[in-house]
Amino acid sequence: MSPTPDLTTAAGVIEVVSRVVGKGTRNLAALGGPDTHQVLAYDIAHASAALHTARSMLDYGAKGNDEARLTCVFVADMAHEVATRLLGRESMWGVDSNALAANTSFIAMWRNPEVLADLAEVAGPRHLDDEYEMVQDTFRSFAVKEIAPRAEHVHRHNADVPEEIISGLAEIGAFGLSVPSEYGGFSEGGDGEYMASCIATEELSRASLGIGGSLITRPEILTRALVRGGTEAQKHHWLPKLATTEVMAAVAVTEPDYGSDVASLKTTATRGKSSDGADGWVINGVKTWCTFGARANVLMLLARTDPDRSKAHKGLSVFIVPKPIGEAHGFVFTQPGGGRMEGRPIDTIGYRGMHSYEIAIENWWVPADHLIGEESGLGKGFYFQMEGFENGRLQTAARAVGVMQAAYESALEYAKNRKVFGHDIVDYQLTRAKLGRMAAIVQASRQFSYAVAKLMGKGEGAMEASMVKAYVCKAAEWVTREAMQIHGGYGYAEEYSVSRLFVDARVLSIFEGADETLCLKVIARRLVEESKS
Repeated sequence: MSPTPDLTTAAGVIEVVSRVVGKGTRNLAALGGPDTHQVLAYDIAHASAALHTARSMLDYGAKGNDEARLTCVFVADMAHEVATRLLGRESMWGVDSNALAANTSFIAMWRNPEVLADLAEVAGPRHLDDEYEMVQDTFRSFAVKEIAPRAEHVHRHNADVPEEIISGLAEIGAFGLSVPSEYGGFSEGGDGEYMASCIATEELSRASLGIGGSLITRPEILTRALVRGGTEAQKHHWLPKLATTEVMAAVAVTEPDYGSDVASLKTTATRGKSSDGADGWVINGVKTWCTFGARANVLMLLARTDPDRSKAHKGLSVFIVPKPIGEAHGFVFTQPGGGRMEGRPIDTIGYRGMHSYEIAIENWWVPADHLIGEESGLGKGFYFQMEGFENGRLQTAARAVGVMQAAYESALEYAKNRKVFGHDIVDYQLTRAKLGRMAAIVQASRQFSYAVAKLMGKGEGAMEASMVKAYVCKAAEWVTREAMQIHGGYGYAEEYSVSRLFVDARVLSIFEGADETLCLKVIARRLVEESKS
């Protein structure tokens, strides 16, 4: 039987951990910062992300007994994770070996295997407002009816996203969630648009990451770049088309030699004329990991418009680059003036359906008004694309929650229907303890996503968006792995969808900002800066 939840003590544990992380951050700053002590910086970044996730659970825990139990279990799990990172490295953190000793009894109580086992079938309600319940129901219904039946076929055959899924999502407004209403979308501003996108993304990802949850992310990145930096004419022209899928976008930022280091990219855009003499820009370079690059009919492309490379990200601009729809197995397009675009697909172990490409671009001309912001947007492309990428990190966390939820549900169902040594798997303590920890992690990940969505609706939460991605995407790897393990040999077979969930989860810590870069260059750096203020 579970002990009585104690949220006051849970909050106290969070504060103890917060002081330790704060001390570690100040010590990191004194030692020279993230670039000098990368391992320490990485540990502090993940500890801080887990800490913020736990803090987001306190309000949720006050809403009922099951919610409080999940909260206490997660807080104990977080404290244990931080203690594990700390053990043997106390001097690096600048703390005593007993820095977390005050938390020991709470951790022992709420990491007790029987306590975890009691939560095996307690996923906990979400406590959404009525308007968001409607969003959840709408997208869950579509995902169950249209996406889930096609997910395994697309994964096993590396097939394309079915066009009926794209058109169906357009009909229920999926691509207009972040498009302001004055431009033909459904966003009224505030946290509503972030929450709606978060909830929709989770439900779609629960059915499939590759042909569900990821479909709305790319157009949303372009949408936010346009809202931030586009001219009124550009907004009126492009945003309604994005909302209706008349225009489908892919993002062309990463380059073969420069992954997360976008400030060093080499692709150039120089002023030039079309074959009929119109003013515009001529693009040359190679982009890679351009997901949805064949099916998309525009690329949101980041290029260097200032040849002075010492200006780094200040010399970059964003272009909307029209292109024909190509074949999934590869494409080559030409322009009358000699421009050429060639796309080569990159085969991946998971995350199939949308396909990723390396795209070589030679002398590809785009009109002058396809530079986002036009002349006033020169050199501001890094900031425009980051506007979309910050929310992209939140959406990636929401995708991870959907994948985790599907894995947890799959593992629980299988455990109830599979006998080993005369008993259902779900009756074994080890299985139940795993499921209980899964339930707590999934709900905490979801609640932190909601908290970040609300912050972003206020124009805040940039660092928290990085934190939620860092924590939730790593958590998804554990949840899907253990879900696969509960399935035993069948977990490794394509017959069961849990194998797809496992390989899909692995990409989450890589794209939208690699985990290491996110931790070192964004989270740890920002924490160090704040510690000095």
